[in-house]
Parts: sequence; C-alpha cells; structure tokens
Amino acid sequence: MFERPASGERAILVCVGLGRAPEPDRVEEFGALARSAGAQVLEVLAPTRKAADPRFLIGSGKVEELRARVKALAADLVVIDGALSPSQERNLEKELQCRVLDRSGLILDIFAQRARTFEGKLQVELAQLQHMSTRLVRGWTHLERQRGGAPLPFMQMDAEKMRQVLINLIRNAIEAMPEGGTVTIESDLAEG
Repeated sequence: MFERPASGERAILVCVGLGRAPEPDRVEEFGALARSAGAQVLEVLAPTRKAADPRFLIGSGKVEELRARVKALAADLVVIDGALSPSQERNLEKELQCRVLDRSGLILDIFAQRARTFEGKLQVELAQLQHMSTRLVRGWTHLERQRGGAPLPFMQMDAEKMRQVLINLIRNAIEAMPEGGTVTIESDLAEG
C-alpha cells in the first residue's frame, strides 16, 4: 500500500505488553531488529493492555496518540512488535496514514535485504508472497468499476488460488534453476 523509500525509513516502534509491561530485553531486541533493517528509530512506545483490541491491537486511544506522534516526528513507518492480523494492519495504515509492519514483516524485510544468491532471493520472495497473500483481501475493490464494470482478470481470481499460483511459480523456478544460472519467470495469470 505504501512504497518503500530508497533510504532508511523514519520509524516509530510499538512494543505492546498484553497483561503486563513488555520485557526490557524484548524492547531492546526489537529496536536492534528495526535498526538492522535500516530504520531510523525515532521513538519506542511500550503500551500495556489487558487484551488485544480486535480492530487495532493497541486500542483507539493509543492509535490517536500514535497518529499525533507520527505527524509530529514525520515518521513514515510504524513497526508493531507482535503479529497483526491483515485487518489490523489495514486499519492502522488507514488511521496513521503511513506504512505499518508487524514483527514478521520486519524480519522478512531483513532477510530480503540480505539475500545474495538467486535461490535465497526466490525463497525470501516466496515467504514474502505467502505473508502478503493474507493481506490481499479487498485490495482491488477500487478497480471494480474499471472497463465498464467488468472485473479485471486478476480480480476474478480467488485469493487462495492466486497465492497457490505464485507459490508454485516460485517453487518451479527454484527447482528449474541451472547451477549458477538465471531463470525467467513468466505467468499467464491474466488468461486464467
């Protein structure tokens, strides 16, 4: 939803403690992960909640506070230490008007930056696609009125089928890769 800048991102980290305050070692480790991904850590918030909020994970009051901090610090990334559901991620991005990552997304980003071999890059791409595929729900609804109301071919594809096509495409490329060579990946997704 939000493009990655070429340089390090200005990030606010949020370490949520469910039932108790987050462990200091965990907060420190999370900061180190973000910095190793190239983020410039502007601030670390460590809110405590009794239970996860189903809409935002952190609760609407904390979202308002976070929105103000994002604006005041000109942050372009918020990283949540924990697993966000696809709807929580979308809701936070909509409210904060910046890119939001959870811990898994951050770790995948680090692997993507460090992958050097063709096979390693494909494996990271596969993991990223699997992670992202759960976040594609209603991602194309803004295009439904294109072409006289007829859905575009990729919009007709069930999200699970799309995920399987992408996974199979990358697996086949890895298996077919000649030693030290390259593989060109082509797809007939539009044909159905």
